[in-house]
Amino acid sequence: MKFIVTIGREFGTGGRRIAQELGELLGIKVYDRKLLDALKEKYNLTQEEMDRIKAKKQTWWDEFSTFYQQAQAWANRPYYESVYVPNVTSELLYEEEERILKALAERESCVVLGRTGFHIFRNEPSAFKVFLIADKSFRRDKVARRLNINEGSADLLINKVDEARENFTLTFSERSRYDARNYDLVLNVSGLDPKSVAQFIADCLKQRGLI
Repeated sequence: MKFIVTIGREFGTGGRRIAQELGELLGIKVYDRKLLDALKEKYNLTQEEMDRIKAKKQTWWDEFSTFYQQAQAWANRPYYESVYVPNVTSELLYEEEERILKALAERESCVVLGRTGFHIFRNEPSAFKVFLIADKSFRRDKVARRLNINEGSADLLINKVDEARENFTLTFSERSRYDARNYDLVLNVSGLDPKSVAQFIADCLKQRGLI
């Protein structure tokens, strides 16, 4: 049975690390903005190209699986790059990402980090939607240490990124990402080890009968 785990998060919760730990634990791929950008650049995924790719079935999927491993290294750039959220400028770009994610999810189970995954897969019964939060002090400390900046600068960056992500979510889903009704699980990860969080999410998936 194929399933999708969507993970939204406040900035500084370590969501990317948790998503990667979950992907490794379950043996499934993790998709976020950077991997989608790399995928679009390599395959020029217009609607026509996506239809052609889906028609090719396994041949393309094998090639993409190899490309995914290479793209992971590109996606794991320095922390300050990975958290940058551009201004929303194109509804067509979002629709393209949505189309790609749905097509990928048709092929195999996956983790979707951000990108309003909770909204894209809102009507998918095999989707398990997660939102990660943490105490501000926990997030401030994590961001300050990772970026080697002072607490004041960390606070400003947290506020900026959280606001950008909320604006992105409101623009394309017309719902606040802080609305708990969007999710199957809202989890405060303050002080928790990413591996433990990933294991807890996996245990929830088992209880739901998804794995």
